[in-house]
Amino acid sequence: MAKIKSFDKYYHDYERWFDKHPHAYQSELKAVGHFIDPSLRTLEIGMGSGRFAEPMGIEEGIEPSYEMRKLSHEKGLKAEFGTAEQLPVEDGTYDLALMVTTICFVDNPTQAVAEMFRILKPGGIAVIGFVDKESPVGQVYQKHKEESRFYYEANFFSASEIENLLKQQGFGDIQYVQTLFGKLDEVQQVQDYRPGYGEGSFVVARGVKK
Repeated sequence: MAKIKSFDKYYHDYERWFDKHPHAYQSELKAVGHFIDPSLRTLEIGMGSGRFAEPMGIEEGIEPSYEMRKLSHEKGLKAEFGTAEQLPVEDGTYDLALMVTTICFVDNPTQAVAEMFRILKPGGIAVIGFVDKESPVGQVYQKHKEESRFYYEANFFSASEIENLLKQQGFGDIQYVQTLFGKLDEVQQVQDYRPGYGEGSFVVARGVKK
């Protein structure tokens, strides 16, 4: 089952991260938004409270945490119960599928990406935002993960590992943007994203369903 216990119990603490790090959050939002087309029918997998969906105009999502679903419903979003590995969605329904940090909390990342492929139309787009485990922030999160109410269960990935997951399930034309340059507490303004990976701690990968 998805790692949701901490999100149901400490959801207020999770939400405070966005308030404590507003510039980092806005930087991540800009980077994810680079690959989002508002005209496409989009599903966010692991919608949470709608921190990414709402400002990007994404109305539909899947979220296993009851408390997080409640927060997204309060914003008028259509968050349904489900897990990334077993989406309650018919084949070929969406133009775009989005996961932001969700990949770190699933039980079976291979199956989660396979589900993204399944629910997308031919030519559909998968977008995965994640903290690069080889980055400064990723290394700090891994070093202190046992101290965190949320990250103690997380599995972090490198950009090459995410690319392998996408390619193994049939996605091609992989592209990246990155942001969060420097330590998290040093992000004192909204940063512009750059292409590629290897410098920024937050990376967004995009793949196209062949």
